[in-house]
Amino acid sequence: MTKPTATPMPEQDISQYLAYLLASANRRMRIGLAQSIAAEEVTEEHWRILQVLADEYGRSMGDLAETVLLNHPALTKNIDKLVSRGLVQRAADASDSRRVLVYISDLGLETVARLKKSVDAHHGQLEEALGPRKTSQLKKLLESFIEECETH
Repeated sequence: MTKPTATPMPEQDISQYLAYLLASANRRMRIGLAQSIAAEEVTEEHWRILQVLADEYGRSMGDLAETVLLNHPALTKNIDKLVSRGLVQRAADASDSRRVLVYISDLGLETVARLKKSVDAHHGQLEEALGPRKTSQLKKLLESFIEECETH
């Protein structure tokens, strides 16, 4: 019995796929961001967590996970690291003792202020490279893409 031969698929350059382009852009953005915040010895995830908590309202782990784009185990691991460095603290919710809230510390606020300068400088370089019009267009396209993905 002979094995049927598969019909070869027409070749398509991987760089023509939106998924590839988004992944490639994300990779480049993350590398640049990591370099810009390396002096503070934090990761991009740490920066996102600190940036969100900088409003000093405190967040539940569930709300924080969704906002900073991390799953619960990854968030817990990151929060553990930030707690050990004194940048954030956990506290029981006064209205529901089963719920844990995360707050930024004074040291965390100082750190996020320094990080903001580095992150803003990094984003400034990107805007300079793209130009303000293209940067604005890209943000609007990405926001629209995210909204469309959420509704489907």
